[in-house]
Amino acid sequence: MSLKAKAAIVGIGELKPSKEPGESTALELMAAASAQALADAELDKSDIDGFLVGMPFSDPGILYPSAAAEALGLRPRMLNQVDIGGAAGAGMVWRAAAAIDAGMCRAVLCVAADLNRLGDQRPPMISTAREFEWPYGNIGANCGYAMIAQRHMYEYGTKPEQMAKVAVDQRKNALKNPLAIFNDKPLTVEEVLASRMIVDPLHLYEIVSPVSGGAAFVVSGPELARRARHPAIWLLGAGESCSHATITYARSLTESAVKQSATAAFAMAGLKPQDMNLVCPYDCYTITVLITLEDAGFCKKGHGGPFVMERDLSYAGDLPCNTHGGQLSFGQPGLAGGMSHVTEAARQLMGRGGERQVKNARFAFVNGNGGIMSEQTSLIFERRT
Repeated sequence: MSLKAKAAIVGIGELKPSKEPGESTALELMAAASAQALADAELDKSDIDGFLVGMPFSDPGILYPSAAAEALGLRPRMLNQVDIGGAAGAGMVWRAAAAIDAGMCRAVLCVAADLNRLGDQRPPMISTAREFEWPYGNIGANCGYAMIAQRHMYEYGTKPEQMAKVAVDQRKNALKNPLAIFNDKPLTVEEVLASRMIVDPLHLYEIVSPVSGGAAFVVSGPELARRARHPAIWLLGAGESCSHATITYARSLTESAVKQSATAAFAMAGLKPQDMNLVCPYDCYTITVLITLEDAGFCKKGHGGPFVMERDLSYAGDLPCNTHGGQLSFGQPGLAGGMSHVTEAARQLMGRGGERQVKNARFAFVNGNGGIMSEQTSLIFERRT
């Protein structure tokens, strides 16, 4: 099955992240982001007959898609919850396109939002990781990604300054993004490496910052896309793969399922990495970007460090990467963190990047990453003239 050019993003909405939880609920943030996306697409709620939502950590519950749809005033013919961690935003795109191609619906609202409440947790669940791993210290994402970074340094000679450069270049992009939470001053490699060590070898500025916020986008079929307010951004290729649930069972710490998901996406699109005008790889940590670029085929395995050092990853560079600042400088509002990569790719291809607009942007690669390099979703977008 191919989803090539079967559906397009026609409207986007994104809230400015905040370090404070504020008075709004996650559902209220979803409503605000959804209203922006619908207005951007010049569609009414009555035009939306498909609904995909990410359940926030701060507001868990059963039957969440129907409860959220009711709160937003929607009456969808297709609805679901997409819960593949940070890959959820990208995963919503191809699921929406598949539902449209199957004739289930004509226009799908995709939305996620969350609050910066670090103490909030979902209800207790049966989990082998909780029972057999967490008591022995392998807890949370910081430890897992630090292990990945250490192994990458050991196997391939990757240098701390190479990982730090990812954060530096993405901060350049954030300085041109009024929505980014860290857009007040630039970073240097020296400042990244001098920031507090969180889990060796990862420093504070190499780790994503949790925030409150939300994002939404509308995916439609060709009929609505042809009369969209902005240029329709067509999905050309999609791929998804999962290699493990917990890092204990990962077959490799340095090779991810991005290899399978990106290969499938490029094959469906009939394109190659060198055809891309910008890339939006999930960036919860700097090491995530290096491994994604390697496994997606932008450089040879193990060459991610030298590759980013030789390139300008800013919006004006030879490989524009996360032109919104990435989650490292834009912020990570729960599952909506992964949504920001999709909305930024759409924004750039629509020619709405403002001061950070990539010149002649036609093709974009987006990757969503869930868990600790576990779930991977890769997408290829095109703006057609």
